[in-house]
Amino acid sequence: MQSVFSVSLGVLLALLLALAVSYFYLRDITQKKHAILRNYPIVGHLRYFFEELGEYFRQYFFLGDREERPFNRSTRAWVYRMAKGEGGVLGFGSTYNLHEPGALLFVNAPFAILEEDRQPTPPAAIGEGWCRAPFSARSVVNISGMSYGALSKPAVRALSRGAADAGCWMDTGEGGLSPYHLEGGCDIVMQIGTAKYGVRDADGRLSDVKLRELAALEAVRAFEIKLSQGAKPGKGGVLPAEKVSEEIARIRGIPVGQSSLSPNRHPDIANVDQLLDMILRVRDVTGKPVGIKTAIGGWQFMNMLCDAVNRRGIGDAPDFIAVDGGEGGSGAAPQALADHMALSIDEALPRVVDALIESGLRDRVRVMAAGQLVTSARAAWALACGADFVNTARGFMFSLGCIQAMRCHANTCPTGITTHNERLQRGLVVEEKWQRVANYCRNMNKEIDMIAHSCGLHHAREFKREHVRIVQADGRSTALNMLYPYPLRRVPS
Repeated sequence: MQSVFSVSLGVLLALLLALAVSYFYLRDITQKKHAILRNYPIVGHLRYFFEELGEYFRQYFFLGDREERPFNRSTRAWVYRMAKGEGGVLGFGSTYNLHEPGALLFVNAPFAILEEDRQPTPPAAIGEGWCRAPFSARSVVNISGMSYGALSKPAVRALSRGAADAGCWMDTGEGGLSPYHLEGGCDIVMQIGTAKYGVRDADGRLSDVKLRELAALEAVRAFEIKLSQGAKPGKGGVLPAEKVSEEIARIRGIPVGQSSLSPNRHPDIANVDQLLDMILRVRDVTGKPVGIKTAIGGWQFMNMLCDAVNRRGIGDAPDFIAVDGGEGGSGAAPQALADHMALSIDEALPRVVDALIESGLRDRVRVMAAGQLVTSARAAWALACGADFVNTARGFMFSLGCIQAMRCHANTCPTGITTHNERLQRGLVVEEKWQRVANYCRNMNKEIDMIAHSCGLHHAREFKREHVRIVQADGRSTALNMLYPYPLRRVPS
């Protein structure tokens, strides 16, 4: 009896399999959208299957440690070690190609700074003398703008707690200030995006009432007007409808369950004078430092901005400029813009600093740099170019456990960082990950100082362009101060 039942079950399964194959064969051969499936029914599905898996096979099996984009395996592994507190020590030599064009080298001093002569890197004040509540920033490395909504609740909570422990600030991104940003007690930079999320009135315009409410919070230390970001200059942010929960809608001031699309620029800022007017308005209402975040496309914008400040008076200047390189981008962005729009941070940062030096505004305006600056060497390069601070988003995402699955926009992030799927969020344990966030920040600052000491400097704020060399196409290196000579101050006409 049992053998008869087994045979009958086997026949039934075979019959069901044959019916399924027949169904997919007929469906594929009659559909009109996919040529491969129409010509090769059933078997053609293997092509799409392997195409989908291809990026994962390349990531783990085929690409070398230094080949992958946007961050190679070696860089990611370095960040993971920093976050775990395991140190950045290696054996048998580096795999970094010192002869490759663009390779970054530091000029070691013949007599490095002794341990007893080293000094802690001092904090840098933002807005001191120009607003009622200036901000003294302690950490060189800080968390760049990532919105709650683009990031999950546990991700924001872990970043907030880690930032507080390490002493760095956390930028809210354009999605507004959530309770989870405040939970850890860290310093907050409140970003004002083109849609004015979190500071908008019922008509979507900037609200002085909301600004005052936020400024009353001690944790909110500065405000940042976002003109553009490196991932998508000229394009507003996008939050898919499935991510717009009741809570996120309330924080942002938008309808529930509808895709959140930001304008591609501030409707009320069409030139540099209107930008400076907005900076003055926010600074006057809040009493706190106000700066701008922008990607850079060339010399024109910075020259116009600096000329306008000198024409109007130095008090009208932004308290800081956050320069985002074209290689930035922790969220969803059109590939045409992500690939081809705006200068990389390598060129944009020295251009911005030079414009400030030429116009006599360098001491007035603090400079933050962002754009794949996830390692201590790249951060030290930015300081040598003239930056006061380094912001990173994806570096801190790696510290949370990001595996570069490239699914930030799809609500299917396997590590729970950029998804609102509670099952996937379960993988991100705040009590564990906040410590890795803090470790990464502290170890970044520590290694930046280590590089400075090897260059013969007492601390990281002494970096100059002459401490860095960049390898050229012929394999020889050129000093950064030769590639970007310090400009002379322009005499106003």
